[in-house]
Amino acid sequence: MVQRVIYSLDFEKPMLELEHKIEELKGLANKEGLDFNEEISRLQSRLKKLEEETLAHLTPWQKVQLARHPNRPKSLTLVHLIFDDFLPLHGDRLYSEDQAIIGGLARIEEERLVFIGHQKGESIKDNLSRNFGMAHPEGYRKAH
Repeated sequence: MVQRVIYSLDFEKPMLELEHKIEELKGLANKEGLDFNEEISRLQSRLKKLEEETLAHLTPWQKVQLARHPNRPKSLTLVHLIFDDFLPLHGDRLYSEDQAIIGGLARIEEERLVFIGHQKGESIKDNLSRNFGMAHPEGYRKAH
């Protein structure tokens, strides 16, 4: 399994500090048997407000940074979280399978659908095999 590196953007740091304080208090409460529920609740409210304010006032560049965030969920992660069933479909057999484009038949409850997404890798080797999420011409044939 690939170990994920926690990567944060400048505007995320105040929120991460609050999250760290909340986790610290929860750990201390469990370890020492103390009641920090009121303080934890206050910090969680402050965190929620800070998240809302931060996301409401992002600059265009910060929005781009967020869209390109290294820890952003990948298509296959979302496939496993959202769909009840997923049957991957592979290339058109004219050239080769493009690992950057994933697609398949999926089901959410009783609704059947087709899913197409691009997939970056989780490691350097995986990124190279998936061409860093950039499709080759055969990937566009798969999506078509």
